[in-house]
Parts: sequence; structure tokens; C-alpha cells
Amino acid sequence: MVWPTTRFTRFEVARLLGARTLQISLGAPVLVEADKKTTSTKIAKEEFRNKVIPITIRRKLPDGKENIVDVNLAIGNWLNDHADVI
Repeated sequence: MVWPTTRFTRFEVARLLGARTLQISLGAPVLVEADKKTTSTKIAKEEFRNKVIPITIRRKLPDGKENIVDVNLAIGNWLNDHADVI
């Protein structure tokens, strides 16, 4: 079975938030309003909620092909399904 390109796995969400948190902590531009005291984790979660994370996800399939995930649509679906988590 191939996971739909409009959905994230929980592992992809964790990787996405972790990668964005690291980028922000290393000085990447913040894409939401935040004060100086806000942690990079909270900023990454807020960017996730606002669907402005500037990351592309490519899934490598066993046959060598790649699927590119529609990140904005997948985030929207994740938030609909897991609104209480983030």
C-alpha cells in the first residue's frame, strides 16, 4: 500500500516539526508573528497550524519512484483529524 499524498504519517509530522524547529533555532526566518521569548518549538507548531512551513516532503517508494506530498493539503487534513494534538 502506498500512503496518500494528501496525508501525513505521524512520523512525517514529527520529522517536519523537528526539522523546522532546528531551522528556526539556527536562525532561519520566522514566518509567523512571534516575540523574542517564544521558543523555536512553539514557533514551528504555529507555522504548522498556519500552513506556512517551507518544506517539501518527498517519499521514496520501493520501486525507486518518488511521491511529492502536497504539504498544505496534508497539514489541513492532519489538523482536521488531530486538532487536539498540536
